[in-house]
Amino acid sequence: MLTVELSSQTLPYLRLHDKVYQALHLMNENQVAHLPIVDGEKYVGLISEDDLLMAENEHAPLSELQQSFANTSVKGDEHFLKAIQVAAENGLSVVPVVDNDNDITGVVAYNDLLKYASEFMSLHEPGGLIVLEMESNQYSFKEISKILEANDSQITQLNTFNNPEKGIMRVTIRINKPDVADIVAAFQRYEYDVKYYFGEEGYANELRSNYDNLMNYLKI
Repeated sequence: MLTVELSSQTLPYLRLHDKVYQALHLMNENQVAHLPIVDGEKYVGLISEDDLLMAENEHAPLSELQQSFANTSVKGDEHFLKAIQVAAENGLSVVPVVDNDNDITGVVAYNDLLKYASEFMSLHEPGGLIVLEMESNQYSFKEISKILEANDSQITQLNTFNNPEKGIMRVTIRINKPDVADIVAAFQRYEYDVKYYFGEEGYANELRSNYDNLMNYLKI
């Protein structure tokens, strides 16, 4: 899904002549901590609530705060996961979407991006979720698939995150089988490091207590 398909026209844009107090009012009204600033249709930059609160004069126009503008945006033809990355890396509550001429085409809220990410990963569908961690050179999709198939389950979603500095890869797997106990045990027999897992069975174990950590990880 492309970011242009997710961008909203309901979030307002700010203009260079808008006053600081007006911008703060719009942020409060829309429950966001950032808003884009435009000059005509051209995207100028992003201003944060923190920068506005530091302004000495609340009646000053935003044009006087241009040194505080962040030049952060995504292109409309980029995948929405890019918008999540930009929002997470910069601590943004909204991400401006622009075209190749730097004209603004919309804004997407970070909370909405997380909802789309949940749908993208099929988190609401029946099934289980397992997170493995391994050395990057030990990753084998074929072996992981073989272990799952031997336990009568199939992959419905697989995402990898590689940390080249540590030489570690984290693999997040969604499967169509809600009971994951046997599968977790199988991975452990093959000496995989099972970081987290979550299924629909009701047994307790030491990994289940890490569910909150998993949710934080999935939120990037």
